[in-house]
Amino acid sequence: MQINQEREQGAVIVAPVGRVDSTTSASLDDHLLKLAAAGEKAIVIDMGGVEYISSAGLRVMLSLAKRTREIKGSLALCALGESVRQVFALAGFLPLFTITATRAEAVERVGNA
Repeated sequence: MQINQEREQGAVIVAPVGRVDSTTSASLDDHLLKLAAAGEKAIVIDMGGVEYISSAGLRVMLSLAKRTREIKGSLALCALGESVRQVFALAGFLPLFTITATRAEAVERVGNA
């Protein structure tokens, strides 16, 4: 898995590419922990490049959501592919996140939160 990062309109955009599973989720979690430690409060996770997410990946997303709430930040996920969206739906996670179709919408949502 590759992790790309950009900044747009005050939001940090993290875009993992590949599989987010038990082998790769620790590196994504570490990357996101560093953002939280740096005080980032507006975070967008662009899931457009994620072809698969496992329960380990879901734990990373849930942990990030919890940390973001604790620091009164805002988090949005965007561009979930159908298979990734199904995993979130089956796990009952869709209501726990702000999910948008596009990166631009996600950036706007975290900027207005």
